[in-house]
Amino acid sequence: MTAETRDPSNRKPTTDGFRFFCPIQVRYGDLDAQRHVNNAKYFTYMEQARVAYFSELGLWQGDDFDALGIILAEASCTYKAPITLGQQVRVGVRAAHLGNKSLELVYSIQDGSGAREFATGRSVLVTFDYRQGSSIPIPQAWRQAIEAFEAG
Repeated sequence: MTAETRDPSNRKPTTDGFRFFCPIQVRYGDLDAQRHVNNAKYFTYMEQARVAYFSELGLWQGDDFDALGIILAEASCTYKAPITLGQQVRVGVRAAHLGNKSLELVYSIQDGSGAREFATGRSVLVTFDYRQGSSIPIPQAWRQAIEAFEAG
């Protein structure tokens, strides 16, 4: 990934350049007393999209939790508009930066058509060997799959 794919001034997510979107079903249980999606659920939506992104790229199929090899080190969300029950929602995911042992993903939580953005997010993931209990360099196969996908 190059510096052009992220905002170098403050590393806030940008909403363009998403090639992967995960549809989200807003459930009644996601709502809070104000009748909109609770703020914590936005992180759940990003997590669900992140797992789908890794699955789409063939990096994890959900059968071996030790094989995923990532730890969430940091997560943030900027809320822009409330989500209510019945709205169509999708989450865009893209890799903004690949480091040596970590990668940065950015998210755009949108209505189903992409016309309205409800929130943006960012996460830093550290590649990790659960069997050895230590961080590791991003596996070359992961790096190649992510770079190839993001390059389109």
